[in-house]
Amino acid sequence: MDYIDSYYRRSLRDPRPRPRLQGVVEAGVCVVGGGLAGVTAAFALSRMGQDVVLLEGERIGWGASGRNGGFVSPGFATGRDAIARRAGPDGAVALHRLSIEGMRFIRDRTEALGIEGVDPVHGIMSALRHDGGGALQEERDTLARLFDYEVEYLPTDTVRERLRSRSYYQALRDPNAFHFHPLNYLRGLAEAAEGSGVRVFEGSRAVSADLDGTVKVVRTEAGEVRARDVLFCGGGYTDRLVPELRRSMLPIATYVLMTERAPERIAEAIRTTDAIGDNRRAGDYYRVVDGGERILWGGKITTRTAEPRNLAELLRRTMVATYPQLDGVRVEVAWSGLMSYARHLMPQIGRLRPGVWYATAFGGHGMNTSTIGGLVIAEGIAGQSDRYRLFEPFGLEWNGGRFGHAAVQMTYWWLQAQDRWRERHVA
Repeated sequence: MDYIDSYYRRSLRDPRPRPRLQGVVEAGVCVVGGGLAGVTAAFALSRMGQDVVLLEGERIGWGASGRNGGFVSPGFATGRDAIARRAGPDGAVALHRLSIEGMRFIRDRTEALGIEGVDPVHGIMSALRHDGGGALQEERDTLARLFDYEVEYLPTDTVRERLRSRSYYQALRDPNAFHFHPLNYLRGLAEAAEGSGVRVFEGSRAVSADLDGTVKVVRTEAGEVRARDVLFCGGGYTDRLVPELRRSMLPIATYVLMTERAPERIAEAIRTTDAIGDNRRAGDYYRVVDGGERILWGGKITTRTAEPRNLAELLRRTMVATYPQLDGVRVEVAWSGLMSYARHLMPQIGRLRPGVWYATAFGGHGMNTSTIGGLVIAEGIAGQSDRYRLFEPFGLEWNGGRFGHAAVQMTYWWLQAQDRWRERHVA
C-alpha cells in the first residue's frame, strides 16, 4: 500500500519502494515495524555491529511516524509529576533527560547524514488559553534548574503580537525544539541504516511468530526471518501477533489538515515561524509550512479507527474559531492517523522474555520518545546498557478492551469540558 494523501506524501523526496521479503533469511536481530522506533533501533543496532533485518507491513513511516504534526520537543504524553509518582523523583528526572536526548538525536542525525527535505525550523511555543503566567515562569525556572535547559517566557502582549488571536495569553518558547518533515527524515534514516548493512523489507507484514526457542522465527506471507532477538515496534496499527502487546495499548486517532496557499491571509493571523501547541489537555497544534504559504493544523482525538466524513470541516471550524481572519481559507487535504497509547500514557519499552523485546505506545510527544525508545532498546539488545529499565515502572497494563476505548473517549470529552470551563471562568 502506498502512503495516504497528505502534505508529507506530496512533498516526499524519495518515494522509491523497497523489496518484499522472499524466502528464508537469517539475522542477529529482526525488527518488526518500520516507524520511528523501529528504524532508529535498526540504525543504532547496525552501528553497534549487529546484523539486522527490518520488516514493515506497508511502507517505511506509513503510520503515525510519517503523518504527524512534525513537532520535536522534550517531554512525554503525561507530566513529570505523574511520572514521578511511579518512577520516583530521580526516575522522572532521568526520563526527562532521555526525552531531551531523543530530540537532539534527530537534530544531530539530520545534520550528520545530510538528509534532504527535512527542513527543520527551530522554535516551538506552548501557549496558554487562559491567564496563568505564574505557572509558566515556574516551569521555565524548573527546567533551567533541573536540566540546564533554557526556554523563554513570553507575556500576553508578546504572544498576541505573534499569534493574532484573543484566545491566547502567556507562552513558553523553546528555541531548542523544532518542527520538520518527519517522513523525509524517517526514510533518510532508513537509507542510512541500509548503508550500515540493515536489510529493510516493505510490504512484508509479520503474520506469525515462534518466539520460545533459542532461534526466533518471524513469518510473512512470502518468507521468514530467523533471528537470535526479535524487537516489536508496532504502534496504533499493531495486530494480534503478540497478544501481550496488543492487549496493553489503545489505538487513538488524531487528525491533521493542510490549507490551500494563502500567504497574505495567513500572515494576518500567524506572525511567527514557530510551531504552536496550546496548553489544553485536548488541544490544537499547528505551524506554517512552505515558507508561510500554508498552515498544517492538527487536533482532536477519537477512539474511532474510521475517518469521519466531515474531518476537514471539523478541523477548519476549530482553526477559524481561533483565528476568525482565516475564515474562507479552504482546506486542501486532511488526513488521520492512529497512535498507540498505554493507559499510563508512557511508552512501553522492555524485554518480554529472553530474546523478545518491545518498544511501543509512543502516542503524544512521539518524535522524541520513539527515537529514545529505539536507542535504549537497541543498547539493551546489544548489551551496551540497561537504560531501557528506566521505563520498567510503566509496564504492560491491560487496556480495558472495549471498556478501555469507551473510557478514553469519555475522558477526552471530560477534558474538553474542563478546558472550556477554565477558559470561561479563569480568563
